[in-house]
Amino acid sequence: VSVPVLIIGGGPAGLSAAAELGALGIRVLLVDDKHRLGGKLVLQTHRFFGSVEAVWAGHRGIDIAEILAERIRALPSVEVWLESTALAVFRDGKVGVLKGDEYVLVRPDALLVATGARERSLVFPGNTLPGVYGAGAFQTLVNRDLVRAARRLFIIGGGNVGLIAGYHALQAGIAVVGLAEAAPTCGGYKVHRDKLARLGVPIYTSHSIVRADGRGEVESVTIARVDKDFRPIPGTERTFACDTVLIAVGLDPVNELYRRAREFGMRAFVAGDAEEIAEASAAIYGGRIAGREIARALGYPVDEVPEEWRETQRVLKSRPGAVAPEQIPDREEGVFPVFHCTQEIPCNPCSHACRFGLIQIDPRDIRRTPRFVPQNERGRRCGGCARCVVNCPGLAITLVDYRRDPYFPTVTVPFEFLKDTIRVGDVVTVLDTEGHELGEAPVEGLTAPEGSDRTLLVRIRAPKHIARRIAGIRVQPPAVGAPLEQYVPQMDDAAILCRCNRVTAGEVRQLIRQGYRDVNQIKAVTGAGMGACGGKTCFSLIQQLFREEGVAPDEVVPSTPRPLFVEVELARFAGVREGDGDA
Repeated sequence: VSVPVLIIGGGPAGLSAAAELGALGIRVLLVDDKHRLGGKLVLQTHRFFGSVEAVWAGHRGIDIAEILAERIRALPSVEVWLESTALAVFRDGKVGVLKGDEYVLVRPDALLVATGARERSLVFPGNTLPGVYGAGAFQTLVNRDLVRAARRLFIIGGGNVGLIAGYHALQAGIAVVGLAEAAPTCGGYKVHRDKLARLGVPIYTSHSIVRADGRGEVESVTIARVDKDFRPIPGTERTFACDTVLIAVGLDPVNELYRRAREFGMRAFVAGDAEEIAEASAAIYGGRIAGREIARALGYPVDEVPEEWRETQRVLKSRPGAVAPEQIPDREEGVFPVFHCTQEIPCNPCSHACRFGLIQIDPRDIRRTPRFVPQNERGRRCGGCARCVVNCPGLAITLVDYRRDPYFPTVTVPFEFLKDTIRVGDVVTVLDTEGHELGEAPVEGLTAPEGSDRTLLVRIRAPKHIARRIAGIRVQPPAVGAPLEQYVPQMDDAAILCRCNRVTAGEVRQLIRQGYRDVNQIKAVTGAGMGACGGKTCFSLIQQLFREEGVAPDEVVPSTPRPLFVEVELARFAGVREGDGDA
């Protein structure tokens, strides 16, 4: 098969490139190994950041995937092979593709590799236990297959992938026990971090995983504080009960086919995460640029890529910027929005949501934080429509209304959980931007306005001294994230528990599993604690084994302590001194 353009990858970059080329009438073959187009977009149920004009910011990833796929379906010059895998690139300029059960050699005039990224992993004791997931697999189960993949989840990694996965887990009814990030601050958008914190998820920065433990599957995870070289600091360990550990510690480009094609002298291009790890919004726009570049390389009469396109892509690729102190309005009258986003990131849906232009973001740089103008040039003021609250991707805008009661104003907050999980009359715990508890307040109204796209608006009646600081509602009680009483490292069965009598942990563990709860009985059966040390070491280890096996402390009968804690020769009790001849 010969084609002008072969695109490998039907995610945001590949689809955008195909749309750009198809609109020019250029014949394109797009292959993807999944059963539907969209790539990772089909796993993203949250609203996207970025530019409304350029990449549909404010829409959910699943909806953007459908927008792009619909564009492709409308272009007759674009052919799509789903469930087809590009296997290899050859020296003669051909690409081997497995199309279902058929192996096909494709000879393109130009090749675009838009194969995305693969997840990084971590090596730690217990990393092969069932229940240790990568974020992609977890989101596939939860968001695509609608499988509740966990009951209690702990997340390792505070980038956008880990933070977003935590939010998706909460929406699926999964308890998120905590999140650990090795760096001093989370690397993802602060609004994602803040959203998790105010929903009730503990976040441990400067912490990393030590181990995961369990009998045949994950039952607990242990984290520890790390030093400046990211080494665990002894004595800072905390152990949490969980059944799933989600590893989200970064991505690496999947660009092997591109590098091989360049090596063989093919006209090859790369876009999206295969080129550089960034947000999906940047991949969408990068695909558009790649499509234009390919058209020019093939000699089609099209203009060069405009510099403003490249500038837009640079903005969309930019890392999270500076964090400014939160500016809480000092007014206590009328109705107005409060912005709880304090970090410079590319995002402008709120400025498009306000019909009167009262929310403004510098159009030259959408990374600037928004500001509220109380009145426009026509004298229009905020009417409390809450469109800005609904459309904020970070759920970082609230609306405070003093018009009905200046002492107990109404605060409108966004809520993206099932409607039956909150009711009028409920008393909810309200938190500030960082997740600190402010108090409790009653729910006085629930609405799902037209065009809200699955976002519920919750109206809370709050005392005026906290109203402007309210940023969200806690959905998860603090007890969910409580660590176990102490660090519980899992002992290997072959480890020697009683050094005096060479009793292994496995021997004692077997008795515990048989129902033994009296340490004295274990002592009698195994000899543990009957050696020269008098059980000074092994009795505490036996208690640890009980904890590992999930036995409550009040079920355990402790060993009978020996009256002496120091070994003493019997002669000393008889008053015989060393050196006495008849001793």
